[in-house]
Amino acid sequence: MKKIKITQVKSVIDRPERQKRTMEALGLRKLNSSVEVEATAQILGMVRKVTHLVKVEEQ
Repeated sequence: MKKIKITQVKSVIDRPERQKRTMEALGLRKLNSSVEVEATAQILGMVRKVTHLVKVEEQ
């Protein structure tokens, strides 16, 4: 499977609780933090929900 690097570029302050929980589930806790994860359908769906808060790079 392909890996993707997800970086948080915007704050979750004043965002709906659902988006905050999605960011936590992705492993993003602070601004400019990054995680490398497998590009599964579940992960890509989560990224799609918070695409305005993150930057995604293919590895």
